[in-house]
Amino acid sequence: MNESVADFQKIFTDYHPRILRYLGRLAGEPEAEDLTQEVFVKVSRSLHTFRGDSQLSTWIYRIATNAAIDRKRSSSSRQDAEQSSLDDLDEIEGLDIWTGEEPPSLEQQLMRQEMYECFSDYVDMLPDNYRTVVILSEIEGLPNNEIAEILGTSLDTVKIRLHRGRTKLIQELKTHCKAEDWL
Repeated sequence: MNESVADFQKIFTDYHPRILRYLGRLAGEPEAEDLTQEVFVKVSRSLHTFRGDSQLSTWIYRIATNAAIDRKRSSSSRQDAEQSSLDDLDEIEGLDIWTGEEPPSLEQQLMRQEMYECFSDYVDMLPDNYRTVVILSEIEGLPNNEIAEILGTSLDTVKIRLHRGRTKLIQELKTHCKAEDWL
């Protein structure tokens, strides 16, 4: 096995879940798997050209962002994205395998699901330029300078979009997603 194949396998293992999640939020669940495959085909074909001018993650997220934008542009009709759902808890003998704790009750799981769906709905309703920045920052946890590189925009633009996106999102959540309704 040559070195570039081993490098790609490590990159794929490290980034596939993150890119799949990101594209699911950005382009919708129905498109995410196909787009993720496209991204890693491009990464595989172009890995030898990566110069290291930016972080590897920035380069991969940029490819993913472009793939999602291209898909949206080429789509003749925009399909409604399926609702995201919380990951199923993996349990062994009644304990969460990640934490070793008792899993939340069904009632708690349903409440979390409703809150998450409400949050997801309003993130999805943000204008594209705000939604992309909010997803990269709040869900993917990327720093603003890396988001600027991914989007090919200035740091100030990212900060402005993030502030405006967060403000709009908070207003909608306060109005429509009241946690006390689920208690």
